[in-house]
Amino acid sequence: MKPQIPDASASLEIWFNYLDQHYHQRIELGLERITQVARELSLDQPLASQVFTVAGTNGKGTTCCTLEAILLAAGYRVGVYSSPHLLCFTERVRIQGAEPAESAYTAAFSLIEHTRVRMGVALTFFEYTTLVALQLFRQAALEAVILEVGLGGRLDAVNLVDADIAVITTIALDHTDWLGPDRESIGYEKAGIFRPQRPAVIGELAPPHSMITRAKQLQAPLFQRGIDWFFEIQADVWHWHDHQGCLSELPLPQVPLENAATALAALRCSPLVVDRAAVVRGLQQAWLPGRFQILQRTPHYLIVDIAHNPQAVAYLADQLLALRQRQPQLGKLHAVVGMLSDKDIPGSLAAIKLQVDQWYCAPIAGEGERQGTVQCLLEWLPPTAQAFEGVLAAWQQAMQSAQQNEIVVVFGSFHTVAPVLQALEAEGLDKHSA
Repeated sequence: MKPQIPDASASLEIWFNYLDQHYHQRIELGLERITQVARELSLDQPLASQVFTVAGTNGKGTTCCTLEAILLAAGYRVGVYSSPHLLCFTERVRIQGAEPAESAYTAAFSLIEHTRVRMGVALTFFEYTTLVALQLFRQAALEAVILEVGLGGRLDAVNLVDADIAVITTIALDHTDWLGPDRESIGYEKAGIFRPQRPAVIGELAPPHSMITRAKQLQAPLFQRGIDWFFEIQADVWHWHDHQGCLSELPLPQVPLENAATALAALRCSPLVVDRAAVVRGLQQAWLPGRFQILQRTPHYLIVDIAHNPQAVAYLADQLLALRQRQPQLGKLHAVVGMLSDKDIPGSLAAIKLQVDQWYCAPIAGEGERQGTVQCLLEWLPPTAQAFEGVLAAWQQAMQSAQQNEIVVVFGSFHTVAPVLQALEAEGLDKHSA
């Protein structure tokens, strides 16, 4: 018996229940399935005058939000698709800086689902949500669309859309079961978003040769950090420049500086006109929850970060070290951690272990073998590490144990940070940085 498809006017809750029952989260890379449905709905056609596709191991989300903030400040109509979400599915799409109305989502759900069923095409959950995003963009008459790659690049669902400007932030070892065992393999997969004779922006200082080779094969103009564009900090401002000019005395952003600089490089390759005033406003406004987000400063610090691989955790560790150097009065560091089992747990923990005084370990949900257990963490930590039944229990104990001027940091996954943000939201605390 075929499942009853909800009506287009049904609530989001009804649609999410339907999706939970009929769509699997399992990773299944490839463009054949999604392209069939996209072509049927003409969603593989140009969505805007400029499409930016952003790939990379870390920094994709903050690069996308910086691009978005600057383009909005310049007066353009902008759409962003990113994943995964922290608290609510609707976070995945932003149009003009806001999540679309519930009615727009449910209408898109209905269109995609009826088309998919009629064609007899099976989709993964990510493929489905990507089509929903493209349909929402199609209806919005946008001038710029920013697409964040979910996994890899070459076979990721968003790669069905041709990028006018392809951006790669960083390359590190993550998702090696899918993308390959080394940086060269991973670089090749991520370079799959490059298009013939269209700009390829690289924010990595020492990119894998496979990325450079792929760009040359496609005759894609390379715009590479440290060769074609540069940035440096000077006191409390920073400067960005390339061989054509300089943006000087820019305000330091709330996102990692290298990602903001990569966003500026992507804009430099675009025909969209953005003046310095828009750049400054955008840098001041760009922000994403869950990225070194300081939620509380007194009586002790509370910081959350989704960092889930060695490169990202090393950045978190550097940020914590810089914070403690600026404020020498800060005391012990209490770390609440939960990680999926397919991540590089020993490498990630090693990147921050020397700073942590007390560990609070929690299991997190994951499909099948991805389930993040406490045992996966404890075997790499000192005997004093504590185990808890869940993230909230671990976090609450850390908050109780922390004394004045000490630090509680919650990290390891979207699944680790989200319960804490949800609990604080229920208490009425603003999710923005304190």
